[in-house]
Amino acid sequence: MEAHLEICHAIDSFQEKVVPLSHDIHEHPELKFREHFACRVLTQAIRELGLEVQTGIGGLETSFRCAFGNPGPTIAILAEYDALPNGHSCGHNLIAGAALAAASGLASMRQKLPGQVVLMGTPAEEGGGGKIALLDNGAFKEVDAAMMAHPADCEYSAMAVLAMQHLRMTFHGRAAHGAAAPWNGVNALAAVLQTFQSVDAARVHLRDLSRVHGIITNGGQAVNIIPELAQCEFSARAITAKYADQIAERIRRCADAAAMSTGARVEHETVCAYKNMISNRVMTQIYERNSEKLDTITREAPPGTPTGSTDMGDVSHALPAIHPMFQISNPGEGTCHEEVFVRYSDSERGYTAMSRVAKAMALTAYDLLANSEALAAAKAEFASARK
Repeated sequence: MEAHLEICHAIDSFQEKVVPLSHDIHEHPELKFREHFACRVLTQAIRELGLEVQTGIGGLETSFRCAFGNPGPTIAILAEYDALPNGHSCGHNLIAGAALAAASGLASMRQKLPGQVVLMGTPAEEGGGGKIALLDNGAFKEVDAAMMAHPADCEYSAMAVLAMQHLRMTFHGRAAHGAAAPWNGVNALAAVLQTFQSVDAARVHLRDLSRVHGIITNGGQAVNIIPELAQCEFSARAITAKYADQIAERIRRCADAAAMSTGARVEHETVCAYKNMISNRVMTQIYERNSEKLDTITREAPPGTPTGSTDMGDVSHALPAIHPMFQISNPGEGTCHEEVFVRYSDSERGYTAMSRVAKAMALTAYDLLANSEALAAAKAEFASARK
């Protein structure tokens, strides 16, 4: 198809720009809601393509939205660019680069597009739920379908994504001298430790593929003072949002029981909650066909494949969406959130895959715009899945 060739040629021509840009984001890792450098370089690159871009959408300072094309259906390509404390160990610099490159390919023929493309910058995927805020504040209001792609040690067109609740418990006790008068104290740390013990005992009763993991974020103030303040956080994950809610409630009960037994007081907070991913099969099949044209076979992940969570799941509950995974490391050799993945996210293999996936997404977006029956089928499937 002539349009496909034109899009791919434009993406190839954009590599001299997008690879250094992705590298620069990699070298300037920024945590959730603080992605000022990444937002600046991405929006500057968008403007250099001759496109208008709006920043601070949906009430998020480091978000952006660029729309181009013609009246008709609207397809959104989403960019993530936040990092973790150990750097870009989730490869979001490649996600941003792939989204920008895909937009560059489609923008090269914007006057001929049979609809509109939106390139949307979505901050704070790592525990901040940026896409949820954008959804709640209307950023996706006119969007018919959305997509993004995530680097991994595997190649899948679709993959189960777990629903997740991120919980924080703060325990309040009473300080006392640890040697002279410990009987006057109420040990908040003891309540935290009892919470972990109770949660560990509950694991055997959780359904398959469920996950619970936690950390102690405040274990006390001094070794010779009975801790008057202690804090912990847990992530409860499950294949459905409903079951994740049930696990989260069980964790809260563990904390309540620990507080009661130690005499401490506990405060509960839900930091964020993500829904499971509903991958749109119509869109996935179009992505698979375009990937095969680019000499890459990609299929849906087998049931039970280890997975994580993302706020893209919430997007998929609001409109047709896909979230394919693209391979930048050997299976098991380097996975997301590990320090070794930081290196893969800034590798020649990573940037080659980024370019290929940018083309697959751009061609998929074009096909959805050009084929009204395909988009209608994707919407019909989404409506059925919601029921």
